[in-house]
Amino acid sequence: MTALATPPAAVYSPALRGLQATVADSFALVMEARTGVPAKIAFDVAALLKLSADELADLLHTTTKTLRAYREGKKRLGPAASEQILKLLALARQGEEVFGALPAFRRWLDKPAYGLDNQPPLALLETSGGIDLVADEVDRIAHGDFA
Repeated sequence: MTALATPPAAVYSPALRGLQATVADSFALVMEARTGVPAKIAFDVAALLKLSADELADLLHTTTKTLRAYREGKKRLGPAASEQILKLLALARQGEEVFGALPAFRRWLDKPAYGLDNQPPLALLETSGGIDLVADEVDRIAHGDFA
């Protein structure tokens, strides 16, 4: 009898694991965003969601060159970009829980979603409000509300 292969669990960097309590609490998330998160965290979240550096830069309304310079200079992102990154981390955790694995969630992000006016959820992640809309849709899916 052969054992069924299980998909590998998502690999959370120590820095991302350290932010789990922060992203679970809206007030703590905002306070953390105000101080700015290190640019390296943005790249860690991008790796978790299988986003390219260009996709990450597009979501944060900046350039790949700027993001890499921030990472190399160990600089912190501004409050708005930090909030987006922290919300993306929270969304990744939510998506992993609802879809069973991050690869399945990532595939869903690329497909038009009925509850999001047939927009691919990934296209909505460029604003904090868009991330909230996608999180609400994932929550509806979790509760079996597809209408």
